Amino acid sequence: MSNFDELVSTPFRDGVNALCWKRALPGNFSEVVERLNVGKGITTIDGEGLKALVLSDAGGVARDILIQDQEMLRARDLAPVLDSINGYLQDAEDGPMRTDVQSWHVDSATVEADTYLCTYHGATSEGLRHEDAILRVDIPETRAELLELYGGDDDEGFIEYLNDNFFDLHYVALPHAQPFSFGVGNLWRVAIKYPGCPVPPFVHRAPATLPRETPRLLLIS
Repeated sequence: MSNFDELVSTPFRDGVNALCWKRALPGNFSEVVERLNVGKGITTIDGEGLKALVLSDAGGVARDILIQDQEMLRARDLAPVLDSINGYLQDAEDGPMRTDVQSWHVDSATVEADTYLCTYHGATSEGLRHEDAILRVDIPETRAELLELYGGDDDEGFIEYLNDNFFDLHYVALPHAQPFSFGVGNLWRVAIKYPGCPVPPFVHRAPATLPRETPRLLLIS
């Protein structure tokens, strides 16, 4: 996509389930992250917090872009959130399967919707072609373990159990799969799982590892 209007107005069809507005953004986003000086975990950054930062000219350019991107999305009745991410809370490894954001997954909604993502600093989100992934719940060993935990038959109740616990949103990359980076500064719009979606939902994840002391600055809507 060559601009924001094209990104938001182009329909998903013919199997295309992700669109990217590729951008090389000016400004010093590293300075913004440094001035935010957040602790471990995920910290949501509000507009007042951004405006209060004392920044150089280059840092100010980066801040203006962060604010403008959110304003563009809000003008489309979307609800963007800017997060500084300095580590994720992962699921316990002794559970039946991972359901955290560093697992390959799709987003979901009960009504028509899309997900918008942009990494401004740090490790970027990763994508996977739908045909290069398999649902974890379709792996016989995993399904058998989930059925044992469910304590019932592979019926409508079990399907509801998978849905209630988000098990039906998570995937495993096939051996030949070639994951790809979203890149820094690019604004993505990806298809999610909802009734009547015309294309497969887009399989993605937060970066599998985060470099120490290099927080992500991520916009998600």
